[in-house]
Amino acid sequence: MQQLLREMHTWMTAYMKSFYTADKEVMQGILIKETHTGYVTANMVALAKHLGLDAHGRQLAEIMGLFHDVGRFRQYSLYKTFNDAQSEDHAALALKVLAELPLMRRLAAEDRALVRFAIKNHNKKAIEPTEDARSLLFAKMLRDADKLDIYRVLAPYLSASGAEAAPNFVASLRSQDVSPAFVRALVEGRQADYHAIRTHGDRKVVRLLWVYDIYFSWTMREIARKGYIDKVIHALPHGRELTLGFVRVKSYVAAKCAQEDVPVSCEMAVREHRLPDIERISQ
Repeated sequence: MQQLLREMHTWMTAYMKSFYTADKEVMQGILIKETHTGYVTANMVALAKHLGLDAHGRQLAEIMGLFHDVGRFRQYSLYKTFNDAQSEDHAALALKVLAELPLMRRLAAEDRALVRFAIKNHNKKAIEPTEDARSLLFAKMLRDADKLDIYRVLAPYLSASGAEAAPNFVASLRSQDVSPAFVRALVEGRQADYHAIRTHGDRKVVRLLWVYDIYFSWTMREIARKGYIDKVIHALPHGRELTLGFVRVKSYVAAKCAQEDVPVSCEMAVREHRLPDIERISQ
């Protein structure tokens, strides 16, 4: 497995570099995703160790991080956007690329299905229903590892001028105002419809709402340690309702950071008998 993992890294490095181009706009997106791939892979390995996965589980986590955004390179090269709604779902594109990759066929069928499930669900509003605890665990890990680094990716574009410099993610107006629907979501402490994003302010609020979709305390502590939440709040207007939302976010983050993650060996054992309890612990 370790040899296969090395070959996968070698292939992925060459694949990403195959999209290098003299087109500065495209190159900006390719380099952002190349760096992002490295960070998410490292996040997955660190989270897997934290949760006590065995060597094989840590290697699978590394593969998921390595390949989770492999579809982004073809997407940005073809469409010059990271907006799935205006191009193609990048997770679906990733699965197409992996289906063409002979290295994937050297994984056991069960492991291959696990990798595909996690990648398929890493960018969705919610993980599709499954009774397989292991699939659910890895999908949660990948979603957390991805969001943790997206905070880093987007941090340079928080300012008003950053709205113009940002790569083509979700299109929005340069206004720093926050639409009423996103104000309500922030105050109520819930997710919002990302397709309703209209302004740069909305985009920043979405990053605050991500905290309600973080599964592991380890991830939340990393987000807090790096100051990502405070940076987003500082870059937003501070009206009465928004301030109420900020207080709610900070309270939730503090509570999540104070929790302890359940080691995987314990989690799997408990899931066999008390799935709802583990769901409450990990949410």
